[in-house]
Amino acid sequence: MAKKVQENLVKIPFDIMGRSKIWFVLSLLIIIPGIFCMFTKGFNFGIDFTGGTIMDLRFDNQVTLTQVREVMKSYNLDNATIQLSGEASNIEASADVMIRTADLEENERKEIMDSLREQVGPYTVLREEKVGSTIGGELITDAVMATVLSWVLIVIYVSYRFEWRFGLSAILALVHDILIVLSVFSFTQKQVDSSFVAAVLTIIGYSINDTIVIFDRIRENMKLHYRKGGDLNELSNRSIYQTLTRSMYTVLTCLFTTFALYFFGGDTTKDFAFALLIGFFSGCYSSIFIASPMWVLLRNMFEVKHHTTKSDVQSA
Repeated sequence: MAKKVQENLVKIPFDIMGRSKIWFVLSLLIIIPGIFCMFTKGFNFGIDFTGGTIMDLRFDNQVTLTQVREVMKSYNLDNATIQLSGEASNIEASADVMIRTADLEENERKEIMDSLREQVGPYTVLREEKVGSTIGGELITDAVMATVLSWVLIVIYVSYRFEWRFGLSAILALVHDILIVLSVFSFTQKQVDSSFVAAVLTIIGYSINDTIVIFDRIRENMKLHYRKGGDLNELSNRSIYQTLTRSMYTVLTCLFTTFALYFFGGDTTKDFAFALLIGFFSGCYSSIFIASPMWVLLRNMFEVKHHTTKSDVQSA
């Protein structure tokens, strides 16, 4: 019976673990150029990070977001935050409009306001001021420290429930996902603002959940089928395929809703949805092709080191 179970474990449609070097190289082909781009090209930080100008206007007639945004696009300010407000506002139009854009010089601001008056309609200025960044350096540092602390806690918890190599592999997969998203945003120069931070935190939660499901199945199969000296690649392959349907259903469900948000949502949600799309793809990929091979690599390294040390002691 045990022999039959072992034979069943060997039969897999595609050897994922045997091609682990390919998966690592594919990720590095994005991450290494991405890191280089981050240091040379940087990011397109939004006004949440850089500060900007607020113009709170009340038009004589109701206007739409499209009308205002068309004027801003002509000045290469299509990333400006435009909000409709006021008691008479509705989903499509309002007389009260708040525009928050990058820091403008006095002559640029006057030119834009003149264009709004000519192309959109007459208005009264309710407020006009320059504002600082809402996400300062201290807040960014706190966010990074909180993220690192959460990773440490994840390693401790997963090490307690599984083993420390599971925890370290899960964190390395999360770092992989974040670097992929950062690389793509540096390549494309899409805007990085407060919604991007929220997207990154969402991606971390999604990715670690999918990874833990696979690790839990590996742990169960180790208890049932694995013997000392057995093939960890076969064990991991079988565990991945046993959870593959669940992983695909999860990622497709997330992608359907995120694609809808990206294509049919407003302009202010596109960059947020784009970050989620990249992160969900990367999270699914890392859970299957990075986390488990990384665990096998760490386990083999530890066992080889332990075996070598033991042999040295016996020979001495």
